[in-house]
Amino acid sequence: MAETLTIHETIDGREIETRKKREKTVIEPRKPDKYIWGIYIALLVISVIELFSASSTEVSASNVYMPLIRHGIFLVLGFGLVIAIQNIHYKYISHFAMLMAVISLGMLLFSNFFGIEINGAQRAFKIAGFTIQPAEIVKYTVVILLARILGREQKGGGISTKGVVSAALIAVVFAACLWKNGLTNTILLFGVSLAMFLIGGMKWSQFFMVIGVYIVCAGGLYLLKSHDEKIDAFDQVGRTEMVSPGRGDIDRSETRKGRIRRFIEGVNPNDPIDDYNRQVIFSKIAQANGGVFGQGPGNSRESARLPLAFSDYIYSIIVEDTGLVGGIVLLMLYMMLLARAGRIAYNCYNAIPSFMIMGCAVLIVLQALVHMAIVTGLFPVSGQPLPFISKGGTSVLVMSAAIGTMLSVSRFAITTKDKKMIKAEQKELPEDMRTVNYSNVETR
Repeated sequence: MAETLTIHETIDGREIETRKKREKTVIEPRKPDKYIWGIYIALLVISVIELFSASSTEVSASNVYMPLIRHGIFLVLGFGLVIAIQNIHYKYISHFAMLMAVISLGMLLFSNFFGIEINGAQRAFKIAGFTIQPAEIVKYTVVILLARILGREQKGGGISTKGVVSAALIAVVFAACLWKNGLTNTILLFGVSLAMFLIGGMKWSQFFMVIGVYIVCAGGLYLLKSHDEKIDAFDQVGRTEMVSPGRGDIDRSETRKGRIRRFIEGVNPNDPIDDYNRQVIFSKIAQANGGVFGQGPGNSRESARLPLAFSDYIYSIIVEDTGLVGGIVLLMLYMMLLARAGRIAYNCYNAIPSFMIMGCAVLIVLQALVHMAIVTGLFPVSGQPLPFISKGGTSVLVMSAAIGTMLSVSRFAITTKDKKMIKAEQKELPEDMRTVNYSNVETR
């Protein structure tokens, strides 16, 4: 695109007007990354097949397809969200990061004190018949906010001290509010923030200092919660799903201690099945029944007996249906998503889009790994959905927003060494978003 410049010159007392044309570099949005789209579509296909297989306990004579229809509606809404967000320039997503974080924090605090109880924890509230779990929203908004802070505070030697302190403080505040909602969500938030610190080139001294702060804060929160010796209804009767009006006084300390104790003790084949080990035992039976190649989609035997097979333990049903091979393939899909995000992030000229795409990828993959670790017995029992596959409307929509953000970065962020394109992007971005991505600055 060319722009016309008018130049006025005075020669021999006469004013002469000349016009010159100068080429103006215009940044055209690229096509969204086909590899991210491919992985996302593959996960949706797996979700539809495996959720139907795992939902046998929800099947009723009135409508056998209702569990699949409910989940399918959210998958379609999530698909639309991905398309919408990928067409929004990442600078606008980053610009509203603080506002999104404050709103999600307000929703979280509201659910903590006035929400409804699900699975023994006060973690949600209802609007127009829809159940919203703010913890899922908080994890995404914190990632976007940390990407903005760490991106702006990027320098040649890594992240500035101001950036480290600000980002760590944000993580601690949100983690403190998440603690009542669920220990696993708190750990996941700490894990994602630490990964983003490492990606940003944090010094090891700073990294271990932040870990120390996290440990001290977690210990303090644990002591405060342990002061209350109330045991919630989940541990008393072993119910797997319960919803009741919010009371604001649900204590999870005994639940956490019991789960950790049972994790350390483990389970044996001869143990009697009770309300405490039912999930673990049937999950292991399902995985053993899957063998190497599985029983085939829809042929799950344990989905009828395994509590929450359609959400917190859906990976065990996937392994039963598709075997060890299918379980590894699914794991590799998530790892490929992380690898692709890393490739795009490395090539980004600016730091903020680099942090955004890696933060979203780490959030998705780390949550998937935690789910798999719980199901396979590497981590204590806790409720953590498998991204895009487990039943849960809020989780599906939030993870879809993360995928849309990754695609937005892949479309609008400059990943070329063309100096004209780089200069054009710098002019287009707000001044506080022009920090250079130093991880690749030497190659430009």
